[in-house]
Amino acid sequence: MILANGTIVAVTDGAKLRLFRNKSPEPRIDLVELPEPVLHSANTGSGGRHHSSTANPDDSRLREDDFAAAVAAYLNREALTEAFTHVVVIADPRTLGELRKHFQASLKAKLVGELTKDLAKHPVEAIENTLAAA
Repeated sequence: MILANGTIVAVTDGAKLRLFRNKSPEPRIDLVELPEPVLHSANTGSGGRHHSSTANPDDSRLREDDFAAAVAAYLNREALTEAFTHVVVIADPRTLGELRKHFQASLKAKLVGELTKDLAKHPVEAIENTLAAA
């Protein structure tokens, strides 16, 4: 994958968000990690949820879904404020599916790539190598 200089790379799983900015001209990838943003949970203060059968998700899955919704809300806000012109999202398959449910048109217009990989806990070099190979 070729990334333009300034492209934001969001790497997330159900519990952690890491943001990077590509600081290298094409075709090189040189990611610089950005400060961790403050996320606001989508369901804070919404009260408990009813769990009446095994078909309902457990608390861990609900927390992961809430976190994914908060990540998407953050990226949507940043897209609206013109904080970036290009973004790539890397997430494990389940989290990426949950993120997509919440992506707004302004973010989708700036989305230049999605990768279904769980790299949130990997070093930056592994993320760069994965992007270069994609």
